[in-house]
Amino acid sequence: MHLLDLLAARPRPAAALLMTLTRRCPLSCAHCSTASATDSEQLDAAPLTAFAETFRPADRPDFLLLTGGEPLLRPRLVTTLAEMARAAGVRSQLQTGMFFARDADGGGRVPPPIAAALAAVDHVSASLDVFHEAEVPRARVLDVLRALHEAGKDVSVQLTGRGPDDPYLAEATGEIRRAFGDRVPVLVAQVRAAGRAAAWLPEAGPTAVPRGAAPCAMAAWPVVAFDGTVVACCNQSVVDGLGGRLPGHLRLGHVADDDWPTIRRRLVERPLLRGIRTLGPVHLADTLAGAPRNAAPSGEGDAGYCGTCVSALGGPDAARAARARLRRTGARVLEHEIGRLVEDGGADGFLAGHGVDGYRELAGLGAPAPTAPAGPGRAGGAA
Repeated sequence: MHLLDLLAARPRPAAALLMTLTRRCPLSCAHCSTASATDSEQLDAAPLTAFAETFRPADRPDFLLLTGGEPLLRPRLVTTLAEMARAAGVRSQLQTGMFFARDADGGGRVPPPIAAALAAVDHVSASLDVFHEAEVPRARVLDVLRALHEAGKDVSVQLTGRGPDDPYLAEATGEIRRAFGDRVPVLVAQVRAAGRAAAWLPEAGPTAVPRGAAPCAMAAWPVVAFDGTVVACCNQSVVDGLGGRLPGHLRLGHVADDDWPTIRRRLVERPLLRGIRTLGPVHLADTLAGAPRNAAPSGEGDAGYCGTCVSALGGPDAARAARARLRRTGARVLEHEIGRLVEDGGADGFLAGHGVDGYRELAGLGAPAPTAPAGPGRAGGAA
């Protein structure tokens, strides 16, 4: 399971489920978007496994992404969920800060429960950046990844930096490429002023909100938050509940009360979410209101791209207006065509909007070569 498999599916509604196993983490990285801590919250295992039991071969996500906090603080739960997912035909990815690599020896050996969890999932993605390196040596992280890779496990590195000109990114990606001979993909992202980083990283300067259709891929995959609430957006402030202001259209349910088919149906069919994925929150709000707004910063303020989703679309009449708008003649055709174009963009389309300039192509390192179409003299393997 290569990283590109996940990225290519990113715009497709309900193609994956993100499951937060805990907010706990033994590391205290200065940029942590979740502000995880050693004594943070986590849900009991039973509701999470019961929810995974509702995956069926005919109705399931393609991918289950296990995250935190640090999910490997619950290695047996990781193993259980990965095995349950595989039984239903779901592939699993684990995102880890590699805290255990601090104590791993040069051969990459790790504690047995963690080793079992790493073996159970289909893909291991390691977080590596200057902040993690303050607590976990890069050499130890690469040792563990090398051992996994040589054992046949699909692995990748999620690298975070300050932006395209950050010298750390150039130096770290160079070492990773040399260490693995360009056989391990690297997803490079830019640190944002969220979670712990909000205390020291200035917000990006204002940019104009797009006036035309700007589809939102962040509303394509449901996320199980640390308390079991299932939300329709990967934005960390939404996952954290927006300080009690989570609007109804972004709340899909709870793992203790709902099964996967119900969550999938709400995500795929809810009119506001369909409009957000197709048009983006700002253009949708303009369409429903009947008059465009002035350009505004694109952050999370009430007038920005994400803020519009929470404020203007969180009102009591927005769902009704969206339902009426999407019933108009041609609306379904437009929705289908925009959705098809976004999905056809695949991994390249997602990286164009969310990758870091100069590093996007690293996500494709180690990808299997495309299979050539059968031509004359190839069919059946005979000339």
